[in-house]
Amino acid sequence: MNKKNKEEKICTCKQTIIHDDVVENIRQKMLKEDTLSSLADFFKVLGDATRIKIIYALFQSEMCVCDIASLLNMTQSAISHQLRVLKSSRFVKYRKEGKVVYYSLDDEHIKNIFDQGYCHINHIK
Repeated sequence: MNKKNKEEKICTCKQTIIHDDVVENIRQKMLKEDTLSSLADFFKVLGDATRIKIIYALFQSEMCVCDIASLLNMTQSAISHQLRVLKSSRFVKYRKEGKVVYYSLDDEHIKNIFDQGYCHINHIK
């Protein structure tokens, strides 16, 4: 099938709104722009494989930067950078014990979100 035939089969709306009541109902329920922006930023944090690895490691145990760097075969500087991103987005928290800083998940929500994403990508269609 050539490109022209494909274009002919595409159905487009001839009206601007077909279901006014549905559109208006959803418009009334739509989240505010700043909330949507915050939610988008939240998911952007999950858009990095290194941060996902760190989050997964922290499911198992709280860890220091040195141990995370060793686990992921990365520099401490690179891990520290990713932990700053995760900390500023409230994905992880930290505690100090002497000179060592230990990181852990901020709360159970992070694990729940991760688990839901994992289930979704492994869902058999």
